[in-house]
Amino acid sequence: MTTNKFDEFFQNEARMFMLATLRIALSEDGPDLTSQGLFEPTDIARAQIVAKEETVVAGMPLIPLVLEFGDQDKKCEVHINVDDGEKVSEGALLAVMQGPAPVLLKAERVILNYISHLSGIATLTSQYVKALEGTGTTLLDTRKTLPGLRYPEKYAVLMGGAKNHRLNLVEMLMLKDNHIDRAGSISNAVDKLRNTYEDCPPIEVECRNNDEVSQAVAAGVERIMLDNMTPDQAAEAIKLVPDSIETEISGNVTLDNIAELAKAGPDFISVGRITHSAKCSDMSMRIFPV
Repeated sequence: MTTNKFDEFFQNEARMFMLATLRIALSEDGPDLTSQGLFEPTDIARAQIVAKEETVVAGMPLIPLVLEFGDQDKKCEVHINVDDGEKVSEGALLAVMQGPAPVLLKAERVILNYISHLSGIATLTSQYVKALEGTGTTLLDTRKTLPGLRYPEKYAVLMGGAKNHRLNLVEMLMLKDNHIDRAGSISNAVDKLRNTYEDCPPIEVECRNNDEVSQAVAAGVERIMLDNMTPDQAAEAIKLVPDSIETEISGNVTLDNIAELAKAGPDFISVGRITHSAKCSDMSMRIFPV
């Protein structure tokens, strides 16, 4: 089992936020009085995590990180049997752990909460990616993520085969309807941004109609987002956009309509559902005496 993808993604700020969420999740539970009252720290147990349905796995390298917080004597051993991004069948043995029973039992729910949630995102993402096969359009996520879980959820999207849009508000400047309405026009907003930042990040403009598309093209932005358009409306709008400007379709995208929307020819389709509406994958963790 390799953790290269995980380690590459969770560096610097991403790792800092991820570790902070793990600490908070464990702190929320407080001390495990039940396990502490039943078992001595010297009681060693074995645990197995099993997939109870077919799923694309994500977040497995989080398991040893969660255990490290409670394993002060470093007695826990973890063997992960699958790679993140791998599709497994019902009944697959995902990981085996051995260590002090109180440590394993306190970590059980936190581990399952993370890997089942992230695997659910990866699984749903993979279904959208499959629907786009052969279209030339790339699936993107959005910033519709759970507070504090931006980085883990976007990592899970990668494991499902899609690409990340913006990890934060710095990577790309996006002009949405509220920005444009406040600035007075797309050209006013674009000019203001480029005059404000000497090294201006790429600018994307959310467009609601063909008139706004034409304004964004005239402003020479890097990407145009077509918001809540039908396939026919998107196809007409994309005809107005030169090849030098990327196009993205967003809003109301489902598994039922994504392939039809892709026929309009966008470079990207972004889908909030892959993070905010993904069902957790069903997994279980069983504890056995050694």
